[in-house]
Amino acid sequence: MTLPRAPRAVVFDMDGLIVDTESLYRDAVRAVAAVEGYDVSVDELYGRTIGLTIDATRELFTGHFGVQFEFDRFWSACSARFHEMAETQLCLKAGVVELLDALDEAGLPRAVATSSSHRSVTRHLGRHGVLERFHAVVAHGDYARGKPHPDPYLTAARRLGIAPESCLALEDSHNGIRAAAAAGMMTVMVPDLLDPTEEMQALCVRIARDLHEVRALLQAPAQDL
Repeated sequence: MTLPRAPRAVVFDMDGLIVDTESLYRDAVRAVAAVEGYDVSVDELYGRTIGLTIDATRELFTGHFGVQFEFDRFWSACSARFHEMAETQLCLKAGVVELLDALDEAGLPRAVATSSSHRSVTRHLGRHGVLERFHAVVAHGDYARGKPHPDPYLTAARRLGIAPESCLALEDSHNGIRAAAAAGMMTVMVPDLLDPTEEMQALCVRIARDLHEVRALLQAPAQDL
């Protein structure tokens, strides 16, 4: 298993890729929805929001439940439940530290490109001691259009000073894959809550089981195209 070409930088999504936030947020949304009497199909709805900004998430929820739906109040309750759970349950995804070690050895710069806020990046990555291991952080507010648009990934490439086509993007969400591929990056999906579809198979250079497999992929000789 090899890449089409050797990357000169790596751009990571955060939620569901570096830290195991997506499953906790899903459970928080499910719990609040149950308490407030909303349809349990909120699970499917939440899946559609993975990788999106808060504004896009608001649009999806109000489109589903109607304009009378009090999204900000609902999401605030979900966030409170999430943070309560995260205090004891939030962890790094398998292989993160080993992959960062391998990137250090190879001298490859790396960035985070996320739909979350800078505050969330600082909280989640700082808590686990990996924030300082990234050379750039691109978060909500740093780009005009969020995922699935390419702006977050193009901004990350620009901040690293590396052409997008020379970057490897690592993503777990469909919206993130669409964004990275639209930016022209080699894209690898590491599935979390969402399974790879035919569309994802077409947009990605590989589907990897976990970040350990990504590390092996980076250490293998690239194809000579």
